[in-house]
Parts: sequence; structure tokens; C-alpha cells
Amino acid sequence: MSFKEVETVLAKAKAKLVVLLCHQNADPDALGSVYAFAQLLKRTLPRMDVEVAPAQGVSKISGEILKAIPMEITADPRIEAADVIFLLDTSTIEQLGPWKSRLKHTTKPIIVIDHHITHPETKELAHLAVIQEDTSSTCEIVYEMFKQQNVHPSPETAQALFLGIAFDTQRFRIANSTTFKAIAELIDFSVDPKEVLGLLMTPFDYSEKVSRLKAAKRLKLITIGGWLITISHVSSYQSSAARALLGVGAHVAVVGGKKGEAFKISLRSSREFYRKTGVHLGRDIAKPLGEYIHGMGGGHSTAAGVNGTGEFTSVSAKCIALLQEKLNKRGSNQL
Repeated sequence: MSFKEVETVLAKAKAKLVVLLCHQNADPDALGSVYAFAQLLKRTLPRMDVEVAPAQGVSKISGEILKAIPMEITADPRIEAADVIFLLDTSTIEQLGPWKSRLKHTTKPIIVIDHHITHPETKELAHLAVIQEDTSSTCEIVYEMFKQQNVHPSPETAQALFLGIAFDTQRFRIANSTTFKAIAELIDFSVDPKEVLGLLMTPFDYSEKVSRLKAAKRLKLITIGGWLITISHVSSYQSSAARALLGVGAHVAVVGGKKGEAFKISLRSSREFYRKTGVHLGRDIAKPLGEYIHGMGGGHSTAAGVNGTGEFTSVSAKCIALLQEKLNKRGSNQL
């Protein structure tokens, strides 16, 4: 799918104002992709007004990137006034927080650009969906569009794309040859890897450290076919806590938490687990789990998230049941 198809939608809508949205607590891939795509639109269609809006702000790491690469973002996008709305790096409208109802009721074209497995409801809302599940990051998809248009990214834009790709590939640990080619090209656009990668090394603050330690203290260990599955709960920093549990030896980490009526669960697995079992956390676990808690879920093969309503005990039990079902179905045992 090419940028030309995007241009066709914009032309048909006679777009004068477009709004680019990405998921809440935007990580470097989400932030980099909306920023870079905005720059591409401004370069190719300079008369069009473009707004960039991460739902409910950005992550701590992305906040550090904003200090180094100034980006014009808004907390109050003109969704209703927009002629076309873009969702980047956002697999479910549930990830838009309070803006999701505004998307459900809009009559304007919605274009989705993402590398996650997209939720059926989001696909149904989309006028056009640019989904490349085998691509490492949404930033990589956006960079490919720069190349299609023969537009060279500015040094700031190249840095944003580089950081998004580096973040989503775990600093290139899960990158493929196509990704490394894109990285090499971005370096040629005045990106200094040593300097830029330092922006992804934000130290944990006190609250995040406490959440990680609480998750470790509260964990429940379950073994399925030789695979080590950890379940825990904290009220915040669920994704960070899940990564920490992987770091101490878990093959799969499930960390949930509740604030008010909202329930969130983060899932992480090792590459070994995915390679040997074929269990895709986003498709096989998060999506059905999201439906179970009357919300939405999705994500990558080894990293996924779910938002909805529920209680930790019942939701974690359902998560384990889904894992058990998938592993039994595939006859997947740790060797």
C-alpha cells in the first residue's frame, strides 16, 4: 500500500485540516511516527493544516525526546472539524482514551497506519488501513512513504524515526535486514546513533522502581509445558513491571492493575517463547482477553496490552486459560 492511496483520500475529501492521533502514553514509535508523518504531509501538501495529538500525553521516555526534538503537539485536537483523521501506531480506539467516542461518531474518513494486528472495530471504522504486521515499527512504515515520495527527512525527522525504530526493536535486538537498511539510510540524514540512543536510556524514577519491586514480590509462578508464566498486579507501570519479570527469567509475564473502574493488563513474552510456540500475544491472548473484559486488546507477538473493566483475579485466570488453551492446541513444550 502506498502514500498515493493516502493522497487519493485526502484529495477526495478536499482536506484542509487533518488530525494525526496516536495512543495514550505515546511511546517513541508512536510519537516519532505521528511527528514524521506530519512533516511528510507538510512537505507534500504545504497548504494543508496538520495537527498532531498523542492521547493523554506521552511516556516518560518520549518526554525526554520532546526536549531534544521540539515537536508541535496539541492536547485538544480539532477532531470534529478535521476533514480526515489519521490513527498511527494505534491498533484499537480504546487506546485513545476519552477521544474514542468522538472517533466512533465521526463521519469523516479515518486512515489507520500501523504495524500491530488491528482490532476489527478499528478496521471497520477505517476508510483506509495501511497495516504491515511484519514491519518492526510504525516509524519504518512512515519512512518507506518518505522514500515513495522521494522526500528526504530533515535531521530532526530522521532522529525521530530512528528513535521510534530503535525503541520498538529493543535497540535492534529484534530487527531484520530491512530494518537495518532503513537505519543505515537514516544515519546518512545526520543521525548520530551514540548521541540519539542516549535519549532512550532514561533512568527509572522512584515510583516505577517501587512498582517493579511490588510486582516481583506479588508474583505467582505457573508452569505450563515447561514454560515459566508469571502473574502479578500493580496499580501503575504494568508494562515496565512485565519487562522486569522477563528480565529475571520468566518466559511470559502478565501484569494487571486497576485505577478506578479502568483495568489495564500488560503482557510480555520472550522471543524464544514466541519462536517455539507460535503464540502471538496480541492476536491470541490480548484480543480475546479484551473482549472478555468489555474493552479492547492487541499488540505485538511478544508485547501486548488490554484495557477494559474487571477484577484482577478473574481476568488473570482467563489469561492463563487462554495461554493454556493455545499451548495445548499447539502441543508446545519447553525443550
